Amino acid sequence: MADPSYPPGIGPAPIGFELHTGVPQGNPGVQVGFESLENGPPPPPPSQLYGHNGTVQPWPSPTPTPVELTMEGDTPSPPPIGFEGQGFRMSEGLNVNGTKSYQTFQDEQEPQSPVRDSEDKEMSTLIAAGKDDDGLGLVEAEDDDLKSMENEDVKKTCYFRDGIRRIDYVLAYQDSNSKGEAAKEEKRKEFQRNLMEEGLEMEEEDKAKSQKNDTYFIKLHVSWDVLIRYAEIMKMKMPIKLNDLDEETSNFFSKCPSCFDIPEEFKIEEENYFTAPFDRERLKKNVYVIKDKNTFFTNSQRSRIAYEILKRCKYEANRDKFGIKRMLKNDAYSAAFPLHDGLPKSAHSMITVGPDNDRHLLYETWARPGRWYKYQPLDLIRNYFGEKVGIYFTWLGFYTSMLIPASIVGLVVFLYGCITLTGDVPVNDICDVTKSGNLTMCPRCSTGCHWWKLKNSCLYSKITHLVDNPATVFFAAFMALWATFFLEIWKRKEAEISYEWDVADFEEEEETVRPEYEAKVRHKKKNPVTQELEPWLPLWNKCFRISTTLVTVIFMLCLVIGAIFGVIVYRVVIVTLFYRTDNVTISQNARLSTTVTAAIVNLIIIMILNKLYQFIAVILTNIEYPRTDTEWEDSFTLKMFLFQCINFYGTLIYIAFFKGRFIGSPAHYVTLFANRQEECDPAGCLIELCIQLIIIMIGKQAINNIKEIIVPMVFNWWRARSAKKTENEGNLYTRWEQDHDLGDMPPLGLFEEYLEMVIQYGFVTIFVAAFPLAPLFALINNIIEIRVDAYKFVTQWRRPMADRAEDIGVWWGILLAITKVSVLTNACIIAFTSDFIPRTYYKWTEDETLNGYMNTTLSRFNTSDNNYMIELNNKVSASWYAKYGDVSICHYRDYREFGEPYDHTKLYWHLMALRLAFVIIFEHAVFVITMMIGGIIPDVPASVKIQELREKYLAKEAVYNAELLRRNEEP
Repeated sequence: MADPSYPPGIGPAPIGFELHTGVPQGNPGVQVGFESLENGPPPPPPSQLYGHNGTVQPWPSPTPTPVELTMEGDTPSPPPIGFEGQGFRMSEGLNVNGTKSYQTFQDEQEPQSPVRDSEDKEMSTLIAAGKDDDGLGLVEAEDDDLKSMENEDVKKTCYFRDGIRRIDYVLAYQDSNSKGEAAKEEKRKEFQRNLMEEGLEMEEEDKAKSQKNDTYFIKLHVSWDVLIRYAEIMKMKMPIKLNDLDEETSNFFSKCPSCFDIPEEFKIEEENYFTAPFDRERLKKNVYVIKDKNTFFTNSQRSRIAYEILKRCKYEANRDKFGIKRMLKNDAYSAAFPLHDGLPKSAHSMITVGPDNDRHLLYETWARPGRWYKYQPLDLIRNYFGEKVGIYFTWLGFYTSMLIPASIVGLVVFLYGCITLTGDVPVNDICDVTKSGNLTMCPRCSTGCHWWKLKNSCLYSKITHLVDNPATVFFAAFMALWATFFLEIWKRKEAEISYEWDVADFEEEEETVRPEYEAKVRHKKKNPVTQELEPWLPLWNKCFRISTTLVTVIFMLCLVIGAIFGVIVYRVVIVTLFYRTDNVTISQNARLSTTVTAAIVNLIIIMILNKLYQFIAVILTNIEYPRTDTEWEDSFTLKMFLFQCINFYGTLIYIAFFKGRFIGSPAHYVTLFANRQEECDPAGCLIELCIQLIIIMIGKQAINNIKEIIVPMVFNWWRARSAKKTENEGNLYTRWEQDHDLGDMPPLGLFEEYLEMVIQYGFVTIFVAAFPLAPLFALINNIIEIRVDAYKFVTQWRRPMADRAEDIGVWWGILLAITKVSVLTNACIIAFTSDFIPRTYYKWTEDETLNGYMNTTLSRFNTSDNNYMIELNNKVSASWYAKYGDVSICHYRDYREFGEPYDHTKLYWHLMALRLAFVIIFEHAVFVITMMIGGIIPDVPASVKIQELREKYLAKEAVYNAELLRRNEEP
């Protein structure tokens, strides 16, 4: 419904652009792009026009052919869609039926596409200038027109029916007989009317022409005048001069052919230009490098401009009722998306014929599974999907390549453990029944458990040695330095691509305010930079909102901690039940079974809580009223990562630093819900940490890969199968309907992709001392992940909006925090969880060969000091008595005195001091080295700094020359 405060036929300006020059402000006497009728009519255009009935009309006389614009009432109609500012004028007359019509006169044609041949170029159709009975400016496809289109190739359906105007965006909706359908129809009419007033050209495809006969498609085209107007508003950077500093750097290795390079015949060489923010005044002075109007704005830029209009356009008079997001949310439209360039696959060979389109080229060089070992075509990805997606794949590829040296070193450490396993004295002592393996150990639970021999831990001790050996300390230090190098080199890489892709100052210069912020925030404040009134959230209001979200976040984090505590209770109860069973196999593998099942339960809880918290985090972030999209994403990301950090790392931290630390002694066990707490195996808890890490890390990656590739493929196949059957019968399966049948990119965009990789980065760095093969598994996963994501973007998803971004955002700060925390955690794991410190101390003070080491790690206990053990001796069966005899002393893992009160020995405190000293020395040494590395490696390469200075100089020079030219032209 139109806003009564505006004159009929004139809609309000889009949200956020009320003060911008060139945007209609609702003045009925001024139509943007219209000239005074006093100047007289222009000469007739060389093209022909479609009449209202869809047939081609010849020129009967020098007078321009009228395009009937039937509207209710006597209010003058807006200019034909897409021709604002192109010299259109209107004269009033009467139709045969008595309604008013308006003649439109055109001064010049819009640039034509090379899609049409020479004969077709003579027929420029202006279908979008017509009006239907509802006054929406939409002309449905006639049978004859559609029949002619069905004979063309599907790639021609990337254009309007005239074959000239490219489809920049598509809206889709289905009508129904529900009660709310009338209200949705009114919203669509108002929304589309306001889009027309903004200058978008429209063309509608009736549902009868769709494959399933249930979907209407509204095709949108952005004309040249609208492009340049919004390019100035959005401060798009456009080319002004060829980069004369762009020199190719080559060396011996770059000249050598590599199997990882993309074949030369598939590479698209692009000229590198200096750029400057777009300005229409500069355009008049020929400041910009325009080789062709049709290609001056890329498809990604055109879709960004279309989306900028869509997200701010009103569909009701109320100020808060605006934007395509809300229209999608209330089901007024079922989908809104830019079109893919064409099909991803072709029947002919790309080597002999070449790529059909950029999508086809991306599939063959990037998304095709057989290209898993090739470098990524990053510039092509950026041009097709936008800078935000391009930066993500650049970061992912860089992270994956940096995992190669970490994987090699981790594999060497693991192989070192395998090689030295047979010669490890403590492991041989545990497995030898003539040595420590024959020691009788205290029962593992307080009810139903029996004595057991140390030899039962033989398998555990062998596996533990693979990850807990002298090389582990070196690997932990190496990974700390690796993480530092990774971040420092990435900063340089990020500076390079942000300059090359013209996003270096995006957040400061180009990013616009969120329309939701402008609509919700009522307070105004003068911007000290622009000296204009802008929406402003008072400090007290902001503090109140942040406090509200903070309390909710703390509550949710407590909920996650409660879930982790539940998993710990599960472990305590289940391990006790397994120990009590009469089945020897289950009893001997109780700890392993408990660890595996608890990890699986924990993984399921993680996935469930993730969905719940994500829903709550979106609501909390909206409550805060972030000013820009970047601020919204940063706030949401921080909330979600805090949750995921506790969710994924909580149980790992418990096993690494708390399990078996506070169990007491057999004389006085510390219980949890009447059950003894979990104890570590005599070989240590590191192997349990390793198992937990493997299950969560690999399990999460497997689930995500299934969710990202298998599920979309099944859904897309199901949606497209009926359409393909219809197409075989002769009906054309158009480009817009093929894209409509694809899956949509998740509403949170790349958030889940980043989160998956950053959580993995935490596994690789924070707990790498427990699992040296973590970088190798991460490398294998990421190689698959890149191609899965590429396949998903190119073939399974609709083309996403080509968003821009300056960097990876708040993820940089999170990665930096993980890197610093990883130094401390790895130091603590080596010092407190592994046996590195006790073994080293024993070598220095007792025996370098570690003979007798296991006996020093075990304490003795008098069974007469424990009632359960006394009872166990009295009720032991003959078979057990024959095996263990009358047990008067049992052993347990700890450093305690023999006899009441079983206090810790001096050795325990010596080792504790050494452990703390190791943590401090390790942490300080690594931090000093990392600070030196950060100081030596500059954040921005010198070549980029020079090019930035050169670009700023040329921008100033262009302004000066334009002003000088203007003054010279003045009389």
